[in-house]
Amino acid sequence: MMALDVVTSASTVPASEALSQIVEAILEVMIASNNVLIKKESFKELAAYLERIVPVLKELNKRDLSHSEGLNSAIEILNREIKGAKELTTECSKRNKVYLLMNCRAIVKRLKDTAREISQALGILPLASLDLSTDIIEEIEKVCDNMQRAEFRAAIAEEEILEKVESGIQERNVDRSYANHLLSLIADAVGISTERSALKKEFDEFKSEIENSRMRKDQAEAVQMDQIIALLERADAASSPREKEMKYFSKRKSLGSQPLEPLQSFYCPITRDVMVDPVETSSGQTFERSAIEKWFSDGNNLCPLTMTVLDTSILRPNKTLRQSIEEWKDRNTMITIASMKPKLVSTEVEEVLHCLEQLQDLCQQRDQHREWVILENYIPKLIYLLGSKNRDVRNRALIILHILVKDSNDTKERLANGDDAVESIVRSLGRRIEERKLAVALLLELSTCNTLRDQIGDVQGCILLLVTMASSDDNQASRDAQELLENLSFSDDNVVQMAKANYFKHLLQRLSAGPESVKMRMATTLAEMELTDHHKASLLEGNVLGPLLHLVSRGDIQMKKVAVKALRNLSSVPQNGLQMIKEGAVGPLVDLLLHHSSSSSSLREETATAIMHLAVSTMYQESSQTPVTLLESDKEIFMLFSLINLTGPNVQQRILQTFNALCRSPSAGNIKTTLTQCSAIPVLVQLCEHDNENVRANAVKLFCCLVDDGDEAIIREHVGQKCLETLVTIIQSSHNEEEIASAMGILSKLPEVPQFTQWLLDAGALPIVLNFLKNGRQNDPNRFQVVENAVGALRRFTAPTNLEWQKRAAEAGVIPKLVQLLEYGTTLTKEHAATSLARFSKNSLGLSRPIPKRKGFWCFSPPPEIGCQVHGGLCGIESSFCLLEANAVRPLVRVLEDPDHGACEASLDALVTLIEGERLQNGSKVLEDANAIDRMVRFLSSPSPKLQEKALDSVERIFRLPEFKQKYGKSAQMPLVDLTQRGNSSMKSLSARVLAHLNVLQDQSSYF
Repeated sequence: MMALDVVTSASTVPASEALSQIVEAILEVMIASNNVLIKKESFKELAAYLERIVPVLKELNKRDLSHSEGLNSAIEILNREIKGAKELTTECSKRNKVYLLMNCRAIVKRLKDTAREISQALGILPLASLDLSTDIIEEIEKVCDNMQRAEFRAAIAEEEILEKVESGIQERNVDRSYANHLLSLIADAVGISTERSALKKEFDEFKSEIENSRMRKDQAEAVQMDQIIALLERADAASSPREKEMKYFSKRKSLGSQPLEPLQSFYCPITRDVMVDPVETSSGQTFERSAIEKWFSDGNNLCPLTMTVLDTSILRPNKTLRQSIEEWKDRNTMITIASMKPKLVSTEVEEVLHCLEQLQDLCQQRDQHREWVILENYIPKLIYLLGSKNRDVRNRALIILHILVKDSNDTKERLANGDDAVESIVRSLGRRIEERKLAVALLLELSTCNTLRDQIGDVQGCILLLVTMASSDDNQASRDAQELLENLSFSDDNVVQMAKANYFKHLLQRLSAGPESVKMRMATTLAEMELTDHHKASLLEGNVLGPLLHLVSRGDIQMKKVAVKALRNLSSVPQNGLQMIKEGAVGPLVDLLLHHSSSSSSLREETATAIMHLAVSTMYQESSQTPVTLLESDKEIFMLFSLINLTGPNVQQRILQTFNALCRSPSAGNIKTTLTQCSAIPVLVQLCEHDNENVRANAVKLFCCLVDDGDEAIIREHVGQKCLETLVTIIQSSHNEEEIASAMGILSKLPEVPQFTQWLLDAGALPIVLNFLKNGRQNDPNRFQVVENAVGALRRFTAPTNLEWQKRAAEAGVIPKLVQLLEYGTTLTKEHAATSLARFSKNSLGLSRPIPKRKGFWCFSPPPEIGCQVHGGLCGIESSFCLLEANAVRPLVRVLEDPDHGACEASLDALVTLIEGERLQNGSKVLEDANAIDRMVRFLSSPSPKLQEKALDSVERIFRLPEFKQKYGKSAQMPLVDLTQRGNSSMKSLSARVLAHLNVLQDQSSYF
């Protein structure tokens, strides 16, 4: 049971307990107010007032309260109003959204009344006798004043909807378009989708809500809501086509088949015509409003029938009579529409034309008449008449079809399901001018329906006819044809047909030489068309670039926007982008971005996107081509990058993407250098904290590019502890794998400054980075990049000069993971892992513990501990970083088979740590057992001088031992001889020394 339900009156429980329960209930109201479906801001406002009351009530509760009339009254009011507020929040959290909107005025009034009552309750508290602080008393007074003056109102949009509902009910508006518009406004106001299924679901729930009201015997509300339902039921989404059909035929069958004559009371005594707007005078007689008003304006003040004096200011609408007249008219019209259908198949052309003329007149009168015509299934009959030999019949049928399908998706769907309907309409495109105009206008209306749009494009010859029409003089028919082609262009198949029909040629001609309005339409088509890459290339070959750039340079803002959007569309193909750069598209676009700061944000976004597409195209150049450069000078690079601080997030994102693409183009070196020199790094450091995730991710990516081989002095100047903490946070919390990989890449590529590494350790980076190696996400496309960069970042913590960092890394479990990555990682991952293992291994000898001496009687002592084969003492993975204990030797040897020289060099560096100094004998034996020496000898013939030099140094050490010299010397002789001739000076000398050990050269040889 809710806390408030316990409090029934102030006298039944102590005041302190009552206040505690009220505080608890207020907290419930505050929580519940977050879940309301309507008037959220108003409920938040009330919750804010209640939140300010809570400390006051708690302070009161600390006092020794005794019952008094003022205190009891205040508690009673607070109890009642808070309970009511809870009920209201619950109601507004659970009931149908449309129902709540229709009651929003009542909801606002209840909120306002609650605030006033609570204010009054606080005002009658006996503050003077409670020894409260001045601050508490002032706070109570402020809250009281604020709540008294609080203005809870229905929003403007809500008031507009309620006024339209009231007007529609009062004027008996049964127009379908009115109901459609009203239901759309309601959907927007309550936050539901305007999709038909969503609207119908909400409307059905609304009707169920009214039924529940009726069951609760809330008749007044039910009657009012029934009127609202009757108004909204006219909307397309409120009823399914099947429901409308059943309702219509149920009513029509009850009417009979013959029209009824009007009742005598329907006639106006003055005009003798059936009345449209009957009004009652002060004499009780009824007349047509316009007729009696003219009677009065002519100076008459007597009743035309009774001749009694009338009060000319009194004219009361006779709603009952008006409703009866409308029902009579509807009945006869319904019967007329049903009875006309057989006449359309008459062999008498005049009769058919007369019937069509009457049908057109009815359809133009009222929306409801159109619905009845549709429900009577006239559409197939009208489609059939499009095959008539009489052009007047065909023209009239096209006109009526256009009236019927206008703004009605249901009707369009009906037509789409008809046999040969679209084909019949398309045939009219090839006939005389008047019929052609009517047909293209009808097809244009039909093309707003996806199903019909596809059918229109599929009709053979349709697009060719439309292109011919669009190329004619600039009249309404050609404009309709052009707009219809634009609608059809959303289909790839239709675009193919347009290309065959020379539509692109027509488009280019109009874009170059047509009036401004036509240029605008052509540019819009280019901007919106779903073009294939082939067609985009064809358009560029057709010299479309010149006219578009002309519009960008000289058109108004709207024209610029459409032209830039077309350029953005065309530039999405890399080859097009390169061609556009060559033909001078960059200058106008960059100028537009740089010098039109007052332009609309959408224009700047489209421009930035087009420039980004051009930048991306520079990544796809063939090495044999002369490099195409987007930005020619350092000044252009600086000016474009400087816009990052002057634009919104969407443009910022595009500029960052532009430079990310340029950093992967042939001009990458110059771009990186210039960006570094123009202080891009401090800007990117700031953007790493940007609120917009897309901006931040692209900034981190570009930062990663600039750090790679960047100026160490500049990096050290601008990358501080806060920056590194931010990067660690991104790695830990981001959901963007590419951003994580880039942030990890920065940690990997930053100069190995000890202060950087210490800051990272302080920020908890080590376990976070290691976690990405332990929990690699197998299906993420960026996973390998994340792992590569994570292993690279771990190298920072393995510096051999800092034993403390190495121990922390080893204790965290880094070494076994590095060994594992030697088997399963990418080439770069293996290189990074091997480099770290080499660093660890450099300190292994010094960390290996001596084997304890055996004491006492050997026969009773435990067997001696076996020392490490290489280091001689007691080794461990975490204690001495021993490669043998980590089972790393054979995986390192397998890396020597990798075709990448960098991985081989790193692995060789790690293995060589086993044969340094006094470890030569034992280490060489370990390497032999792992088949490493053969591979070292093969590296003497490697195409990589660096790898050759490392292998030569290793072989020279190993060949100091006779057994290995004898075993491997012969296979090394020829590579060594070759090095004495082709190697650098140091390799020549060392190779000669090894050959001397092998007795191939004399010690006195000139190679020494």
